Amino acid sequence: MDDSGTSPRTEPGTDPATEPGTDPATEPSTEPAIEPGTDPADETGYPQHWEADVLLRDGGAARIRPITPTDAERLVEFYEQVSEQSKYFRFFAPYPRLSDKDVRRFTHHDYVNRVGLAAVVRDRFIATVRYDRIDEDGRPSTTGTDAEVAFLVQDAHQGRGVASALLEHIAAVAQERGIRRFTAEVLPENRKMVKVFTDAGYTQHRSFADGVVHLEFDLEPTAASLAVMRGREHRAEARSVQRLLTPRSVAVVGVSRNPQSVGRGLLRSLAGFHGELYAVNRSAPDGTVLDGVPVHRSLLEIPGPVDLALVAVPEAAVPAVVADCGAHGVQGLVVVTAGYAETGPEGRDRQRALVRQARAAGMRVVGPNAFGLVSTDPERPLNASLAPVLPARGPFGVFCQSGAIGVALLEAAHRRGLGVSSFASVGNRADVSGNDMLQFWEEDAATEVVLMYMESFGNPRKFTRIARRLAASKPVVVVKGARHTGSLPPGHAVQPASSRLRDATVDALFRQAGVVRVETITDLFDTGELLAGQPLPAGDRVAVVGNSDSLGLLTYDACLGSGLRPRSPVDLTTAATGENFRIALGTALGDPAVDAVIAVAIPPIGVHGGGAPEPDDEPEVAAALLDAGERARELGKPLLLTHLALGGLAERLRAGRIPAFPAPERAVHALANAVHYAEWRRRSAEAERTARIPELEGIDEARARALVEGALGTRLAVAARTQPGGARFTLPEADAEALLGCYGIAVRPVLPAPDEESAVRAARRLGYPVALKATADHLRHRPDLGSVRLDLDGEEGLRRAHRELDALLGGAAQARLVVQQLAPRGVDTVIGAAVDPAVGAILSFGLAGAPAELLGDLAHRLVPATDRDVAALIREVRAAPLLFGWRGADPVDTGALEELLLRVSRLVDDLPEVASVDLEPVVVAPQGLAVLGAVVRIAPLPVRTDLGPRAMSSL
Repeated sequence: MDDSGTSPRTEPGTDPATEPGTDPATEPSTEPAIEPGTDPADETGYPQHWEADVLLRDGGAARIRPITPTDAERLVEFYEQVSEQSKYFRFFAPYPRLSDKDVRRFTHHDYVNRVGLAAVVRDRFIATVRYDRIDEDGRPSTTGTDAEVAFLVQDAHQGRGVASALLEHIAAVAQERGIRRFTAEVLPENRKMVKVFTDAGYTQHRSFADGVVHLEFDLEPTAASLAVMRGREHRAEARSVQRLLTPRSVAVVGVSRNPQSVGRGLLRSLAGFHGELYAVNRSAPDGTVLDGVPVHRSLLEIPGPVDLALVAVPEAAVPAVVADCGAHGVQGLVVVTAGYAETGPEGRDRQRALVRQARAAGMRVVGPNAFGLVSTDPERPLNASLAPVLPARGPFGVFCQSGAIGVALLEAAHRRGLGVSSFASVGNRADVSGNDMLQFWEEDAATEVVLMYMESFGNPRKFTRIARRLAASKPVVVVKGARHTGSLPPGHAVQPASSRLRDATVDALFRQAGVVRVETITDLFDTGELLAGQPLPAGDRVAVVGNSDSLGLLTYDACLGSGLRPRSPVDLTTAATGENFRIALGTALGDPAVDAVIAVAIPPIGVHGGGAPEPDDEPEVAAALLDAGERARELGKPLLLTHLALGGLAERLRAGRIPAFPAPERAVHALANAVHYAEWRRRSAEAERTARIPELEGIDEARARALVEGALGTRLAVAARTQPGGARFTLPEADAEALLGCYGIAVRPVLPAPDEESAVRAARRLGYPVALKATADHLRHRPDLGSVRLDLDGEEGLRRAHRELDALLGGAAQARLVVQQLAPRGVDTVIGAAVDPAVGAILSFGLAGAPAELLGDLAHRLVPATDRDVAALIREVRAAPLLFGWRGADPVDTGALEELLLRVSRLVDDLPEVASVDLEPVVVAPQGLAVLGAVVRIAPLPVRTDLGPRAMSSL
């Protein structure tokens, strides 16, 4: 529901900033006329960062921005188009027109105590919202933390979710300006506005007096308000893609007489479109008809509405075409024209201008440099792409950036007899992105499996959130290009370059979100076909049954190599009949100790005159496999086939959606992916019920925050001058230990030992046994270089060790010696957390030394981590058996280790200024653990783009 309006306590025509009876046009005012470019709050100019493009409930776009004095005419025009009832709801009295004083009041703001925002489409206001800061008694204030908020939405746009979007943005602005609570007064009959507030998810209080509903709500985000915001985001983005894929009318702009031109190719692709189809060529003579479609000289000459426009004109002509589309009310654009970000910085500027122009008119953009969109919905088929033929109907939603990869994906699907539900190849992904498509596919009943080719992420945090929710019900299989290179196709690169993700981070992101990552296009369709056609396996136990012992053994070995648990193959011999297959497959499927079955088949030898049969000569085997496939679905066990030289058998099995692979390793790899995905689904479902972020004792967040703010306040200026690349700096040891101590993380103290006497005094203070070690960066955690002496249990041994190390290091000042109390024997581990600019904080764990440093054996999780996250984290590294009693050793205290990981996660989640935490080594003993070294780095507060109000991204 949407609103008509709300009213603040201030009466129409009054301005609490001026004395009663004065005219703001002639009397001095206490609020200056603020022009764009001046911001009295921070003297940095008009608050441009408040501007945002948003999607509304129906999938249309609008611009939210601050209202300025130059908007007076827009405001008057807007108000004239509001119904008398909506005006009454806004002002609680008949109010047919705005006075000059009203116009001035509603367009002049200080952007601190009085703020107005407008939702704008095609340079016209469709809704406004404002707040006025008040004190405890409801009077205008410059210091209070409350504010009155009021809305007005044009009647033609009510029901589109405009007020909800404005509420999110005005609440974020208010919090930025130190306001903590909104109040509003609403007439009881204005149910739409009451519902906007009550559905927002904020903590609120409601009262009724003098015929008015009085609402108060805190602006601090809650789990409920965040869920509401993301639910609205999901519905709006899904709806916007649905509008693109189901237009009632399509126009191709740039259709020439040349049958080989891009525009003509697009027009031919649309030959099967069921709606109205138009062609546009500005130089076409009257009466021109191309491919059976009348040609118009301008899109504005088209008599009926146009929902979708395909733009295939030279880059210089695109702005004029977009302007015509906006004026005609087009909802979406597919821009196949090249010459944008893929050409360099100037092209990127043109691309940004294109998106701004389209969004200002309420349109979404696929592209530029796009291959196009496809929907195989039999009721409303659409081939708005350069694909010459509409693909067959099928269960796959397919996304890619590259047009060339798009061709390859469609060709691979056609060659394998697989269909798609919808397809998007979005080129430079300036607006519509993979995240938008995921939102749509989650709602689309025709899409069972999502297949994606990706090279970069526009918003990785959002991708993770959406993909994790989608993967709980539909598999998401991804090929990630540019895995081992820092370069991307220019139009596909993410700006700034610092937001590109390391491949280890991508792996962690995918793993936590349940995304199935594969290496090749072949793997993509192999895995997708199995996931679409067969049940998810309940485990990793595999039966191998067939008529070739050699092929069975290859399959068995491939299973072992992929981490599956195969049984010894059952060989039916090459003379096996269809009935033999039927009995053996039935037995394997009925075994409760089997989770999946791989059938292997080769042509029988010595029949039909001694030659191998033709592909159509295996109907009995095909029938047996199809019967087994039905049985497998009943039992919830996947059945797949690997074969040699039996293409016809694979064709027959397609009707039963039984995947057939011409190589055993392909079948096994697909099955292993399905096993891992099914395991993630089970873990995810269990985590939804039981996973939690435990309450941890001994945490003093307030003191920690004060420590960080103090450190930033005293060092930031120096750091900014000495570190031009960014003011990130390392806390001194004492400060780092104090900060960690606020979160219950104790670091074993070290005391300097520049000479023997200092070392002896330090050992007495700490208590024997102790360790003596050098602190130079190149020697830290390197006992193999002889820079550490352990188990020193007395003064004599300590003195001897000090002389040895002093001689070894040559008295180097940078290799100062320190004494530390000896930790209990255990396993040395390393724990870290670091903020990735694109994803946020990432928690890492590994075993110290060679496993982590040389082999990269580290596991990662996004923060905040749950108890289940950290339990899985420590078991994920390949060297994990060392923690659990490998070769008879005592198992270590994994409970203490998990708690430490949770404390580090909590620290970096609470304090976003903490850029990184490195604990090394953390010695985990059979009872307890000891943190022997810690490095903490801090930086100014980063921008977390996924935590604010809804806004469309811009690349």
